[in-house]
Amino acid sequence: MSEHRDHNISGKNLFITCDVMTNGDILNKDKKDFRLYTAILYGDKLLTAKLSKRISCAIKHLPLRVQFYYEYSTIKAIETGVKKDPTLVLENKIFIEGLIQTEEIVKRFNVLLQKEV
Repeated sequence: MSEHRDHNISGKNLFITCDVMTNGDILNKDKKDFRLYTAILYGDKLLTAKLSKRISCAIKHLPLRVQFYYEYSTIKAIETGVKKDPTLVLENKIFIEGLIQTEEIVKRFNVLLQKEV
């Protein structure tokens, strides 16, 4: 399932494809020099798919790699501290709760990268 968006940046049209990440997929997998983060998406299949698609579109241009895993068990989500559907746990910490906008996803990952420097 892909979503295509046309963006115009400085007079250049960019064609961006946004994909739903499947279990075990690594976003930017060919960029071996970028740090690899582990992400677990908790929630139902539809909402986690929507969130993974937004994340892949929002951060694929950033200098990082993210490996996606999915957890659909409500019990495991509760044990992890998840309270909202969907939730992204990044490196064992709740990072995104709910189906937030792409712009907010970009902001959060940019803040994360700034802290890493």
